[in-house]
Amino acid sequence: MKAIFITGTDTGAGKTLISGLLGRYLLSKGYRVITQKWVATGSKDFSLDIKQHLRLMGKTKRDITHYLPLVSPYNFTFPASPHLASHMDKKSISINKIKKSFKLLAQRFDYVIVEGVGGALVPITKKKLLIDIAKELKLPTVIVSGNKLGAINHTLLTIESLVRRKMKIAGIIFNNQPTRGDKVILKDNPKIIREISGENILGILPWTKDKGELYRKFRPIGRKLTAYLEKKR
Repeated sequence: MKAIFITGTDTGAGKTLISGLLGRYLLSKGYRVITQKWVATGSKDFSLDIKQHLRLMGKTKRDITHYLPLVSPYNFTFPASPHLASHMDKKSISINKIKKSFKLLAQRFDYVIVEGVGGALVPITKKKLLIDIAKELKLPTVIVSGNKLGAINHTLLTIESLVRRKMKIAGIIFNNQPTRGDKVILKDNPKIIREISGENILGILPWTKDKGELYRKFRPIGRKLTAYLEKKR
């Protein structure tokens, strides 16, 4: 089984973008790939993030018709943390259902890319964090850091939470944000985080609306991640 968990330093860091770009890269190498969002909030019937993954991968919802209940096991209308969104919709979340859906996809595809919800420590229920399910499934994790002022603290806290749980960190991707920050800060963030944490910096993605250009910039990151995942076979 080959799979990876994509978490972020906070909401809007770029998890959805990275998940879709990685899916596109793996597809280009001939792998059978699918993405998954265990809990989607702010969407009625189907995860909006999965729809974005599919667009980035050059696919549509029809391409995964047989797997729809598995790729998006839980969808809640209220845009909030899963524990609150499920409460607002008066529904409960089964951890076993999430794990079963993941394992079924893992049996059918070469790679399963799981996008998290918000940051690493988002509660899925009042007693369990989403990241703890990734740990129980032994998924290596990519941290997506929104590259801006404040990224150092957010990223180091995320690293610390994963290390404390003895989870494998595949690397960190810095995603430049739409609001342009000071170039000195954006350049320094990855350097100081690497020096302090010792973790692998996979690369920095520029901000651009040109998805073709963004994918070209992502390909070196995709190569590094694929090499890492192949070693874990």
